[in-house]
Amino acid sequence: MKKITILCCILGLTSTIGQLQGQDPNYSQFYNVPSYYNPSYTGLYPGLRINFAFRDQWPTLPEDFKSYFLGVDLGDRGLPGSGGIGLIFNQDNEGLGFIRNFSVGLNLSVRIPITKFMTAQVGIKAAFLQKKVNWDDFVFSDQLSEKYGNIYSSNFIEPERSTLNLPDFAAGGIIQFAGESGSISGVLGFAVDHIFEPDQSFLTTSESPLRRKWIVHGDVVIDAENRGSKYPSSRSDGFKLNPGIIYQNQGGSNSIEAGLNLTKFNFYLGGWYRGAFGNRTSSALMLAAGYRYFFVEDMSIKFAYSYDIQMAGVLLGTGGAHEITLILEFDNVSIFGGNSPTRSFGHGNRGRRFGEPIECSSF
Repeated sequence: MKKITILCCILGLTSTIGQLQGQDPNYSQFYNVPSYYNPSYTGLYPGLRINFAFRDQWPTLPEDFKSYFLGVDLGDRGLPGSGGIGLIFNQDNEGLGFIRNFSVGLNLSVRIPITKFMTAQVGIKAAFLQKKVNWDDFVFSDQLSEKYGNIYSSNFIEPERSTLNLPDFAAGGIIQFAGESGSISGVLGFAVDHIFEPDQSFLTTSESPLRRKWIVHGDVVIDAENRGSKYPSSRSDGFKLNPGIIYQNQGGSNSIEAGLNLTKFNFYLGGWYRGAFGNRTSSALMLAAGYRYFFVEDMSIKFAYSYDIQMAGVLLGTGGAHEITLILEFDNVSIFGGNSPTRSFGHGNRGRRFGEPIECSSF
């Protein structure tokens, strides 16, 4: 009966619920899965990048909330528009795992040079969403015997739709900038997801729109050891600071995450504040650590772990959240021959030289 009650809340079967407003899963390490939040990040830096993220939220509850993300994007300056192309996959569960969500999207971006020290990129996403109820997880009252338990077949009739297949679209833009000496660089961006608010209701008699999501974000990288010199410090041992912020609005809820990452000798440490306001108010402190290993100058792997410490709100006692991200980067990979070593400056020791166009990764 408990599971049936939860299902009714999810599907909106009671008259007191009204119109449901779905919301997206979020990742604390948003800076490690940028194409999930803004398609214009696709191909922002030259080469091939593979981003994976796993999030285990509320682990002390009987059923925790798990999310998985995989993104692959290629920045090739030989592409028409000199932007990038990518694929993203995301999967998560809702309502104690009764509802499974899966999405796959194609990202495309166009690069617009403004000045030698400022570049814009515009991106779009066309996605396919699937939402499915797993009825095998339920036990209904007519299946139960007072003496022997679950021994009967149920007469329950599934709703009109148990699987939803929906189109979805997103768009965004970013401005990438850098100081003349290369000691400071950053990104400012804006994006809107679920532009047409697809209906995710399982019942034909009601609507449950996936609410439009608005995103504003920005970050700055400060090379503390450059100090205005002509050649930036080595990317493998320089000390850098990376403050950033992201704001989201969706379905009557607002959230903000702000904090700082530090790196030295390829080790990363970070501290971030997360606050949610509106339908559900809560706050958390996210602590992160990671390491980047260079196989060669233009090929690396980065691993990062973070933990959300719940500080206030309705989610106290849920156990916070564990999150793991893995990033593979191949800076000189290209299909159209646009990422030769003389044109792109990736994560190796080359750095961005004085007076050359923006190409290096921000962090």
